[in-house]
Parts: sequence; C-alpha cells; structure tokens
Amino acid sequence: MRSVQDTLIEKYELVVGLEVHVQLSTASKIFSSDSAGFGAEPNENISPVSIGLPGTLPRLNKKVIEYAVKMGLATNCSINTHTHFDRKNYFYADLPKGFQTTQDSEPICKSGYVDIESLNQTISRIRIHRIHMEDDAGKSMHDQDETDSLIDLNRAGVPLIEIVSEPDIRSGAEAAAFLNEIRKVVKYLDICDGNMEEGSIRCDANISVRLHGSTEYGNRCEVKNLNSIRNVQRAIDHEFLRQITVIEAGGHIEQNTLNFDAESGSTTPLRSKEMANDYRYFPEPDLPPLILQEQYIREIKASLPELPAEKISRYTKEFGLSVYDAALISSEKETAEYFEELVSHTNNYKSAANWLNGPIRSYLNEKNKMISDFSIAPVNLSGLIAIIDSGKLNYSLAAQKVFPEMILQPGLSAETAALSLEALIDTGEDELALIIEQVLGNYPDKVKEYQNGKKGVLGLFMGDIMRKSKGKINPHTTSKLVVQKLENKT
Repeated sequence: MRSVQDTLIEKYELVVGLEVHVQLSTASKIFSSDSAGFGAEPNENISPVSIGLPGTLPRLNKKVIEYAVKMGLATNCSINTHTHFDRKNYFYADLPKGFQTTQDSEPICKSGYVDIESLNQTISRIRIHRIHMEDDAGKSMHDQDETDSLIDLNRAGVPLIEIVSEPDIRSGAEAAAFLNEIRKVVKYLDICDGNMEEGSIRCDANISVRLHGSTEYGNRCEVKNLNSIRNVQRAIDHEFLRQITVIEAGGHIEQNTLNFDAESGSTTPLRSKEMANDYRYFPEPDLPPLILQEQYIREIKASLPELPAEKISRYTKEFGLSVYDAALISSEKETAEYFEELVSHTNNYKSAANWLNGPIRSYLNEKNKMISDFSIAPVNLSGLIAIIDSGKLNYSLAAQKVFPEMILQPGLSAETAALSLEALIDTGEDELALIIEQVLGNYPDKVKEYQNGKKGVLGLFMGDIMRKSKGKINPHTTSKLVVQKLENKT
C-alpha cells in the first residue's frame, strides 16, 4: 500500500544545482608564496599578503591557471581566453581582506558537462555552468575556547576552483554520482587529493522543488559546506521532504542559507540567502586581465591523462571486461594503475579484474587501506594467476592460503608461497579416482537423485572430494571425472 509521503514525492520534482569547491594541490597559495600545505600549526603559513595588510599586492600563481584549464577541458568546457578577477565584498572574521578575490562576470571555463550513470543504469548529462578561480578564506573555530572564537589563517589564500552545475540534478543519488565523478576527475588530473574530510572538496547544494510538469523554478535554499558525498545526498533528500511538507501545509519556502547537521540529518537556517548585488562585485584593480593563448590551451589538452570514462571504454574493448568491472577498477586512479601494470604481466585480463575487484578489494576494505599500501606487487600477483591457469593450483586454495601468505611476506613469489604451504596440486589420477569412488559410495541415494535429473547434488560430491583431497585437486578436471563416473553408473 502506498504511503502519503510516496504520493507527495511523485507529485513534486526535485531541482538541484551544486557548487563544488576544489582546493588545488599547488605548493603555494594563489596570490602569494605562502605554503598551501595542510596540517601546519595555526597561523604558520601566512604573510602580509594572505592576512590582507594594507599596501600588499597579489601576484597570480601560474599553476592555478593550468589546473583550472585542465579541469575545464576534462569536463568538456569551453575555455575563456580573455578573463579577469573580481572582488566579492563581504565581512567575516576569517576573511582578513574584507573581500574574496574571485571571478564573477568572466570565468575561466564555461558551458561544459559531466555524464553520470543513473540508478536505472541510463546516462544522465549534468551541465556545468561555469568553473572559476578564487582564493579561500581562513578558518573560524568556535569550540576551542569557552569564551572566544579562534581564527586560523593558514587556509586564507589557498587556491580554489569552483565548479557550478546547472540545476539538472533530480535526486540525491544523482548529486552523489556527480560529486563522485568530479572527485575522480580531479584525482586523475592530479590537481587535488580529493580528501573531503580535510576540506579539499567542499560542496554547497542549491535545492528547490516544483510540481511535475512545471517549467518555473521554486524558491531555492542553499545548504552550505557539505563535507562528504553521503552528507550531500542526505541533506538533499531531507530538504526535498521538508520543502514539500511546507508547501503542502500552505507555507512558503524562504530563500535561506542552511546548515546541515550530520548527527540529526536535518537542516537549520544560517541566514537569509545573499543575492549577487549584496556582494558589490567589481573588477579587481590590483590584477591585470588574464589573456590565454590558444597554443597554451592546446599544450595543456595534449598533456591530459586518460580519464575514467575513457578507461572504461578501453577496458571493455581491449580487455573484454564488463562495464561494471571496468568502472570499479577505474574508480580510483591508483587502482587503475595497479591493474594496468598487472595486465602487462598476464593475458588473463578477466582473472586480473576478478582478483582486483574481489579478494584485493575485500582485504583493503577490511583493513581500511588504499591500493598504494597493498603489499603484493602486480608481477607477483600475475604469478599467482599463472599457476592457477596452469592447473597446478586451484582458486580456492589460492584465495584462502596462498594469497594471505603473499600479503604477510611482501616480495614472496606465488610459487614459493604455494610450495611452502604444500598447496600445489599433487593428487595423482589413481588416488583421485579412489577418492571419487569413496565419496559416491557414501551417498547412494544422492547418486540416484543425480541420475534422475537433480544435477544440483554435484556440489555435494565436489565439496566432499575437496575436503578429502585437502583441496589439492583441479576442480574443473575433477568435476568432469565425477560427471563421467555418475553417468556410467548403473
């Protein structure tokens, strides 16, 4: 039976646009030579420029331009060859200049898109309105002292790009998929470490609702500073229901800026939503216009790495992988690099993908490790695949015994590990025939069931044979022998 809530959700359409702030992994800040590194003592990475002392002048970091252009090209944007910076004026304690240096009227990138896979496995295109460069503010800490708020200006002046999507997102799941794709791209480009917990990527979500079929947008609320993909989805899902409830009760959606409480999963107002004219934008007088040459853009484009979508296409065509396997492998740059080194040592691409997406992924998840911390080198894993393919080792023993041993002893070859564990197949034909005869003799009723068409009991026989042989048999060969024996029995 359908609930009232389900009926209301079908009545309304969710409309979401995201503003994704990406902290660029440059060595220095955007307008000064201060270190942009994370983790320093409070107010250690500062200078007269980053704390906004009167008379100081900014100087643009060339690497920031390169990274912004890379991101624009990777997300199918057009690059603006004539652009400039603007001042966005507002007062806050951790903004020592009293304004943010950003790009308003002429962003460096515009009119791009990112394709994501929706829940029904169709491809949705999320348009990108713009990507612009700007500097970050400092950090206010309200829980370090009983009476005062503390200010850390290490982050002031750290370079950001802001990726602004069009309001094309229609669910929290789509928002999560878009943000995950952005995170993958910046990591592949090596322009950001993608660590949302450390604030390297932060997201604001502009959320509104409208009746299905309506072309006009409703009043939107902006949920600020969401610091995980899961919280982005949670905040959107909560706000969708909240706005529907308000409208259905005859209320009006106020255009507010909201805070999301991860503990309760709810939003609360911070302040009324600012409009563009509240910021009194005007061109930054201390920085000249930025003019990019077409040759410069072409050189950056030529330097771009193969991106996740391109890898998925190549893995399915060149290695015969499923889209699912290819997407899982390419979801992290380091995992894709491990896979590509692995398949340079083996032609069994499917087995390579199965090991990476199966036992290795399970081990890394269980130990909370990254693939860069994995102790088995690709060349040694290819040796394990080769022994299995040769018929000298079955997969079950390889996964249960040899694989863990190779993890414990980095650098150990698969063959040495298998020999030390006495895991190599050494059950002779006569011994195997005897074991098969014994097992079938223990289950006369099951043998009759098999011969009457109940083929599923084959698994029972194989399990018992595997135990009696201590796993040191070739399952494929043994299965064929068992079937032959069963079909010849009278």
